[in-house]
Amino acid sequence: MSDLPISLGDVLASFEALWSPRIVTRVNDYDVRVAKVEGEHIWHAHDNTDEFFLVLDGRLLISLREATGERTVTLSRGEVFTVPKGVEHKPSAPDGARILMFEPTGTPSTGDRHEEIPAHIEVTTGH
Repeated sequence: MSDLPISLGDVLASFEALWSPRIVTRVNDYDVRVAKVEGEHIWHAHDNTDEFFLVLDGRLLISLREATGERTVTLSRGEVFTVPKGVEHKPSAPDGARILMFEPTGTPSTGDRHEEIPAHIEVTTGH
C-alpha cells in the first residue's frame, strides 16, 4: 500500500485489458479495484459479500435476477450501486466504461456461482 496519493487516471492508463481489475489500494480487509470494461461480463453471484460499483467514466448496466424478476440498473459517471450478496448479476458496458469496485480482498471477479466463462473474461482476485 502506498503512503502517497494514487492517481486513478494513471492506474487506468497503465493497462489495456478489459474485465481485468487492478487493485489500487486496500482499506482494512477490502480491495479498492479499478477496471476497464466493454461488452458483457457473465451472470454471477457473490454468496458472502455485497459488490460496490462506482462509474468513473462511461455508462455501466447491471442486470439483476431478483425474487421479483429481472431488472437492469443503469449507472452513469459519478453514480454508485451496490449489488447485495447472493444476487445474480451481469455487468455490461456497450460503449465501454471505467469503474471502481470495493470488495473484500480475495473476492473473485466471477463470483462464487457463475455461467461458463468466455475467453474475454479473466478470472482474478485483482492484479
